[in-house]
Amino acid sequence: MYIIKVKGIAKIPDYVQLRDDKFTLLAYFRLDRPDKSLEKLGLTDKIPYIMSQINDLPFGEIKKIDI
Repeated sequence: MYIIKVKGIAKIPDYVQLRDDKFTLLAYFRLDRPDKSLEKLGLTDKIPYIMSQINDLPFGEIKKIDI
């Protein structure tokens, strides 16, 4: 799974994209509201791990994580 952190501009908030190994979009959510999107993917128990990876990631970079 890949994480991409996207910086918002002006009124557009910061977003996160989660993509699979084929780079298909799995989830797209606001940085401050990840719960519903991650619950839909069945990743409720992984939220702390995913959020820690997102918080450490600079905007505009892609990071591969193993879940």
